[in-house]
Amino acid sequence: MKRAPSSPKQQLESREQDARQFGKVFLVGAGPGDPELLTLKAVKAIAQADVILIDDLVNPEVLQHAPATARVVNVGKRGGCKQTPQEFIERLLLSEAQAGNCVVRLKGGDPFIFGRGGEERDHLQAEGIEVDVVNGISSGLAAPSSIGVPLTHREWSQGAVFITGHGKTPDANPDWETLAKLNLTLVIYMGVARCAEIQASLLAGGKSGDTPVAVVQSATGTAQAQLITTLAELPQALAQSQIGSPAIIVVGDVVRCATQTALATISRDEPERLSA
Repeated sequence: MKRAPSSPKQQLESREQDARQFGKVFLVGAGPGDPELLTLKAVKAIAQADVILIDDLVNPEVLQHAPATARVVNVGKRGGCKQTPQEFIERLLLSEAQAGNCVVRLKGGDPFIFGRGGEERDHLQAEGIEVDVVNGISSGLAAPSSIGVPLTHREWSQGAVFITGHGKTPDANPDWETLAKLNLTLVIYMGVARCAEIQASLLAGGKSGDTPVAVVQSATGTAQAQLITTLAELPQALAQSQIGSPAIIVVGDVVRCATQTALATISRDEPERLSA
């Protein structure tokens, strides 16, 4: 004898019962590197964690807020290095939450700015898992601020665009020539490896070669280093500086607001690496 299909009310009650049995997942932004930039809400989430999945770019000092009993799992994700597959991370988040654990997914910067937080949230919620998102300070904000560069300025830029240096597929790459025509600050994540291609496309779109550019590596961390140059000199200057990932590239006249020490390199023929 076949069982009668559940009514919508019964289905809702079943999901609510499952949610009470399951644990909870916090997608937490740990900020750009300085552990003091962690938010109070992030500290509270970490303090109640049974399991913490931590990215490579998170400063391990933030784990001082975790319970001594918390299990910490490294799920490194860094461009050009061996990475933990995203599918594995999502399965692990789900299994730990289904086991009744309070799970904290610690990400560098903000989970909803190039952090795949949206994908993880959708996957978990589809399985009936409660998810809270705790925003963090993105490196796209912290990197320029660390050298005195505002993203907007009434004289030079009325807005900013956050862009990835590469899309998921070649067809999804940013339209750099269109972006070049906007009088906005361009904040480029994960663009170091493709800086020559990005530069050529921006120049082809009409962006002046004299446009100031800042590159900031490991913003607010002890290994921070920065480069001030121009769009015309970007690939060569970056290669000479030995600055690499993780780094933020800022393109726009707002870079003229950089600290005097950094600005001193704009007029030099060979911009140099500046230690923070």
